[in-house]
Amino acid sequence: MTEEDKKIYEASIKSMDTEEFLDMWFYRPLGFHCALFFRNRGIHPNVITILSIFLGIGAGVCFYQESLRWNMLGMLLLMWANLYDSTDGQLARITGQKTRWGRILDGFAGDCWFFCIYFALASRLTFTPIPFAPEYDWGVLIWIICSFCGFWIHGSQCQLADYYRNIHLYFINEKNGNEFHDSVAQRKEYALVSWRTDFFWKLFLSFYIAYVENQERMSPAFQRFIAAVRKKYGTAIPRELRVEFRKGSLPLMKYTNILTFNSRAIMLCFSMLTGVLWLYFIFELVVLMIIFAYMRSKHEGLCKRLTKKIDEGYEFS
Repeated sequence: MTEEDKKIYEASIKSMDTEEFLDMWFYRPLGFHCALFFRNRGIHPNVITILSIFLGIGAGVCFYQESLRWNMLGMLLLMWANLYDSTDGQLARITGQKTRWGRILDGFAGDCWFFCIYFALASRLTFTPIPFAPEYDWGVLIWIICSFCGFWIHGSQCQLADYYRNIHLYFINEKNGNEFHDSVAQRKEYALVSWRTDFFWKLFLSFYIAYVENQERMSPAFQRFIAAVRKKYGTAIPRELRVEFRKGSLPLMKYTNILTFNSRAIMLCFSMLTGVLWLYFIFELVVLMIIFAYMRSKHEGLCKRLTKKIDEGYEFS
């Protein structure tokens, strides 16, 4: 890789603070070469995101099959989909084509993958005996578990992990943290958009507002903290406050990564290879929920401490 390529590669990465080992070792380098390939052919990042949706759906179809060969193909397709998920972001950053359309489409793509995967797992388990109670099949129970994991647990975990990463980027470098949004600003923009002339953009904003509002509901201490910061300092956040926030937030970034894709994909592959599909849901319901609760507790505690310092009149330099 030439010096120029190294500079372009570094520009394609959001921040080393928020990158995961597996991403840095595998997905980001390979995604960078894919991004250069697509850039040279004038392909828009959103096209790559749409391709990843079809790959993720294909993975779900393969996971439905009770065949190890099909399941292994599904694993490869899921890795390919995630590679393109890395590629579209890197391509957007090196070409300056970052948009909120792309951001919401990126999140929608991941939801599509896992919707299909949960559907496949539930379908396979429906007529399978329940462990330790072989006289009963999973039946409708597995559909309830899948719905709970997919729509509540998975969604909440990924939303808050994404929010915490964007908050972290905003505080360490406001330029790199431009994906940190609040619902008030989004509602103001929504009010200015016409259904008649910009139907799809207004529809997009309505979904995005709901997404951001849910992130805000899960982080009440942070909402009080950012309100106190803006009231006292406006948008010029003091360097000392940025440094102190980063010190408390950085250790939590590894948990935001665990709660997103790679750990889920590894556990999913393990469940497929062993044929014990319900292990994946135990992982979702127990392991990831414990990590989620711990991460949220530590982040809220950090925000409470810093808000108290501001309220008590401490002057950050």
